Amino acid sequence: MKSFKGKMLCLDRSDINTDEIIPAKYLTEIDKAAMKPHLLEDLKLEGFDPAKDLDGVAVIVTRENFGCGSSREHAPWALEVNGINVVIAVSFARIFRQNMFNCGMLAIELPLETIQSLMDLKGLVDLSVDVDAGTLTAVSQDGQVSTAFFISEFDRALVKTGGWVEYADQHY
Repeated sequence: MKSFKGKMLCLDRSDINTDEIIPAKYLTEIDKAAMKPHLLEDLKLEGFDPAKDLDGVAVIVTRENFGCGSSREHAPWALEVNGINVVIAVSFARIFRQNMFNCGMLAIELPLETIQSLMDLKGLVDLSVDVDAGTLTAVSQDGQVSTAFFISEFDRALVKTGGWVEYADQHY
């Protein structure tokens, strides 16, 4: 099972699309590692610099409709190859959300108020997820946010086995 804890990055915007996650010009890549330096390079967000801000990040917290746009596995792959296995948002584009689970990664939906409380934490924030318990805890120098979340038992099984391919190998 992948690691579901580490440094949290807030991307305070809705509708971050798959072309912003990994630009379409890199979709010809067949090696995930080739996408690594290009994660979020086209994201326009005041104060955000992917060359600096992604260093050591394991969790992204954002707003509504994350992963909208084209349906492609490259978007979760680009996150995964950068060590980001958890994205927390108010909502996800349906195909992106399922691609995350199919890759053994977590797409966690939380209410706007909880997202805001995570974004309000100051300084370095470490977030950890207990997949079995369905809980997450974010800790910073000025506070802590803990909450429960729901994912289906099938999606939990995909995450725990490492994704769809590994799940199929074990069950079929």
